[in-house]
Amino acid sequence: MSSKTKLIILGAAGRDFHDFNVYWKQRDDVEVVCFTATQIPDIDGRVYPPALAGPKYPNGIPIHAEDELEALIKKHEVDLVSLAYSDISHETAMHLGSRAMAAGAQFCMLGADQVMIKSTKPVIGVCAVRTGCGKSQTTRRVAEILKEQGKRIAVCRHPMPYGDLEKQAVQRFATLEDMDKHECTIEEREEYEPHIVAGNLVFAGVDYESILRQAEKEADVVLWDGGNNDLPFFAPDLLLVVVDPHRAGHEMTFYPGETNLRMADAIVINKMDTANDADVATLKQNIATANPNAVVIPADSPVSVDDPAAVKGKKVLVIEDGPTLTHGQMKFGAGHVAARNCGAAELIDPRPYAQGSIKATFEKYNHLSEILPAMGYGDKQISELEATIDQVPCDVVIVATPIDLGGLLKINKPSVRVRYDLKEHDQAVLPALITKAIGG
Repeated sequence: MSSKTKLIILGAAGRDFHDFNVYWKQRDDVEVVCFTATQIPDIDGRVYPPALAGPKYPNGIPIHAEDELEALIKKHEVDLVSLAYSDISHETAMHLGSRAMAAGAQFCMLGADQVMIKSTKPVIGVCAVRTGCGKSQTTRRVAEILKEQGKRIAVCRHPMPYGDLEKQAVQRFATLEDMDKHECTIEEREEYEPHIVAGNLVFAGVDYESILRQAEKEADVVLWDGGNNDLPFFAPDLLLVVVDPHRAGHEMTFYPGETNLRMADAIVINKMDTANDADVATLKQNIATANPNAVVIPADSPVSVDDPAAVKGKKVLVIEDGPTLTHGQMKFGAGHVAARNCGAAELIDPRPYAQGSIKATFEKYNHLSEILPAMGYGDKQISELEATIDQVPCDVVIVATPIDLGGLLKINKPSVRVRYDLKEHDQAVLPALITKAIGG
């Protein structure tokens, strides 16, 4: 009889692999039976490859759907279940724990210190309390400040390995063509392209120890660009956490966003230009309660449209960043704000025209109505997104994704792009914090 603890890692093709690589893989007393997968379409049914899993797992590690959790615990006589994905409510997290415990296993979550890798270079981390708070624009602002200070930077992005995991172990993006080489999804491109266009070197993948070591060779400062509301993978010298007044209260009720809130050195209150005073007050009170020593940085998220006149008085289809709307649970984004600001006559509800998996997305995330999430986790879904856009009877398409969506699919109507950046109320605070953290 094996004396090893049998473990299932609950994941979503991100932190689960990282937790395994840097912690569970090193535990000779633990046997990882499988990963489970959720949130992202079609990531179950795969195998974490032997080349990444190591010699203890010559056949790799299977990845099953999370729905099978109880059956997997019973079948494999599992002792322990570890939660390793992000942006779920505290209630959902404990429902998972209850399911595991009711099936006979123990339940755990690894702490940040157990899985953060230490760097030989200064690290600035940008994380959030929910998906869609504005991490990306904050990271771009930090990158801008660092370059103004003459620093070479390497942006290391939270993983999105939806393809061949072995090929994606370490990815380096210096040109737009690199995204084609690595067969990036829309979701990946939304994160990488703005950095590449700005001249920032980007790393991502699966094996973040190797990613960090390669990044250190090419940079003076490593910039961790977090995903969802996950914890940083690298131990930061300065941790910036972005909060969203449009979802005031979520900073205290979502996992592991509350952990980020409590760990933060500085907290960016984003989108204050479109928030109401009561929500901002709630947010400030929760920050004062959870992390009174954090520096608070009030900021706006100004929205610009490349051709406002094209929107005024028109029927429009608004396309927004997918994850922000789906598991981020936002009911609107920058495109919706831009449409209203520019005087659109009507925002067309895309739901009656949704095709294939896009229709399924609306059924699953039924809080969405006047916006279309830019879902594109593979060629088939991208074609279904294109077909959905084709069917919507509108005058203009407002593209509020961080990338030029028209470069990936054919939009059969006039379109305008929306852009948004971070604008701190006091633009001296963030540079000073960065200078102090990286040692001048």
